[in-house]
Amino acid sequence: MHIDLIKPNYCVAKKTHIGKGKNKTPILIVTPKNKPEKAPCVLWIHGGGYVIGLKELVYSSRAMDLLQNLGAVVVSPGYRLALLNPYPAAIDDCYATLLWIKENADYLGIDPDKIIVGGESAGGGLCVAVCMKARDEGKVKIKYQLPLYPMLDNYDTDTSWNNHGKIWNTTFNHFAWNLYLKNTDKDNIPIYASPARQTNFKDLPPCYTFVGKGEPFYHETLSYVENLLEAGVKADVDIYDTNVHAFDMLFPRSEVSKKAIDRFNEVTLTIFGEQE
Repeated sequence: MHIDLIKPNYCVAKKTHIGKGKNKTPILIVTPKNKPEKAPCVLWIHGGGYVIGLKELVYSSRAMDLLQNLGAVVVSPGYRLALLNPYPAAIDDCYATLLWIKENADYLGIDPDKIIVGGESAGGGLCVAVCMKARDEGKVKIKYQLPLYPMLDNYDTDTSWNNHGKIWNTTFNHFAWNLYLKNTDKDNIPIYASPARQTNFKDLPPCYTFVGKGEPFYHETLSYVENLLEAGVKADVDIYDTNVHAFDMLFPRSEVSKKAIDRFNEVTLTIFGEQE
């Protein structure tokens, strides 16, 4: 098993930071060499259970498909991790990055009305939390959300309980949530910490996601999509027969990954389609 973190030759990358002091967040900006004028922008948030991971994981993520297919500029934040900085550090860093994108649209060469937020696993959970906060604050209009197999629910679900899936399982899940939420009131978990606690799903951005049937986050992913649909939000999910978490990143040449990647590209190519 290997994740390729080498920058592809069809893009250029720049590292910088936003904020100051303890709120200083490193970011990675990846731009296609053939970037169109007023390109879309993707805020892509890496996974790792809120505990591990780094911004360079973007190179093996579906964000690179968006860069190639849509000509999108990709911004990947190196948000603070839960081992030293539990909630709300990660969501604060990611939301601050979203605001920075909007405020620096000219510098990035992007259209501020074409911002996508996405991520995988814990990054998917942060994607959803960012979308919820953006809706509530009203400062940025997010065009689309792509939370892939997102980590949304701090409580056990039918599929995260007693799960022995590959890469991620119940033991890892409990460990990660305990670290991330260690400074929160366990009887009053904030919705931006565990988006499954949300009760108002209206006016969130349209959503596409996919998930493996045998992995821990299967149930919470489907529940999120169902809640969006009930609130009148366009949402769709594809389900794959695998118990390997993050299978598309870890084993991109497997048949199930090829199928998921092809479908992801098919869906996301229509985000800025002529039907608008």
